[in-house]
Amino acid sequence: MSSNVKTAVEVRSLSKQYSLEEQAGVWWKPAKRSVFKALEDVSFTIAPGDVVGIIGRNGAGKSTLLKILTRITAPTKGGADLYGRVGSLLEVGTGFHPELTGRENIFLNGAILGMRRAEIRAEFDAIVAFSGVERFLETPVKRYSSGMYVRLAFAVAAHLRSEILLIDEVLAVGDVEFQKRCIGKMRDVARSGRTVLFVSHHLQSVAALCNRLLVLEAGRLVHDGGVQPGVERYIAGLHAKEPGGLAKANRPGSGELRVVKASPDREFYECSELKRVCFSIAQRKPFEGLFFISVHLVDSVGTVLAQCDSRLSGQWFGSAPALNFEFTIRTPWLKPGSYRVDIFICAAGVLDLCEHACLMEVLPLLPYPGAVGSEATANGVVFGDFAFHQIEVKSPPGEMEPLEEMSALQVDLKTQNGNGI
Repeated sequence: MSSNVKTAVEVRSLSKQYSLEEQAGVWWKPAKRSVFKALEDVSFTIAPGDVVGIIGRNGAGKSTLLKILTRITAPTKGGADLYGRVGSLLEVGTGFHPELTGRENIFLNGAILGMRRAEIRAEFDAIVAFSGVERFLETPVKRYSSGMYVRLAFAVAAHLRSEILLIDEVLAVGDVEFQKRCIGKMRDVARSGRTVLFVSHHLQSVAALCNRLLVLEAGRLVHDGGVQPGVERYIAGLHAKEPGGLAKANRPGSGELRVVKASPDREFYECSELKRVCFSIAQRKPFEGLFFISVHLVDSVGTVLAQCDSRLSGQWFGSAPALNFEFTIRTPWLKPGSYRVDIFICAAGVLDLCEHACLMEVLPLLPYPGAVGSEATANGVVFGDFAFHQIEVKSPPGEMEPLEEMSALQVDLKTQNGNGI
């Protein structure tokens, strides 16, 4: 296929199967053979400059897809074409030669990408500074810790001039500070017009970085499009296959008290409405003393939007065989979508940690009077109850008041802009 400048990655009906052997229970019987479908008929096209997230449960096929794109493994059926130099960071242990030093591996990776020695030298100092492994640059990388290895590998992949960057879930190996730097660097890479495919379980990073999302379920592509709808599709898949928090008998906590029932008082809410959740607690083991309750509101990407701890309002509760509670919250104003309610019961330690006690649905009706485009509400994780008030600044006595002149300037700008400032 000839190169197409409008396409960076093209995947056509891609499938990957593995043959599995299951040992029979009796030694003289032959092993049973079965087929595991890691990917099944996956097709998509990515344009240059797109930053595409790939999410899914463990075993959904994410890493298999990237390994096929980087030619580490071959597909069983279908094909894939990548137009441009490819930099990849798939897992600790790939891409570097363990016997070579950090310095030598930087030049080796650049050569594999087709870069000239002068191009690699131009980025060399930036790679070393970003990775933070200056002291160990002349040490064979087989002696690096996993964190050091990933820091250098990411620095090489992000700084060398590959048109396409493939990143698997490896940033979790680094520390928090390095993860923040990686996210910042990936933003820079995206702004430079390079194509990025980013596999991660960290949905907040995916939502912050990507302009498109692929969701895989059991090897099949079930969503290809917007990030927020994709995250909601992924979360819905999790909820469909896992019991709610109330159904989990072995959830965390010592178990003296348990949340046994929880539900919102309405099926849907508007953004700024008072929201009410009723829940019941039962005593399962002997318990004496006081306890407190903490309710977390969690959005579809796993961000805890509000922690509502009864201690903050001076409330502690005494035990009884059965207890009923009503939890209410009005602010922050929740954006349209689905929200998880987690309920913690605590004393000296956690008595019950009931994640996903219930769901709260917020309608796509804005709490503001103005009619505006989606860009006006695209950022932020919650809505705010805000107002603007223009304040007239009066000049000190003896100075000319600039109000009339400023008003004329505003009129002139309004005339030029057509729709006002």
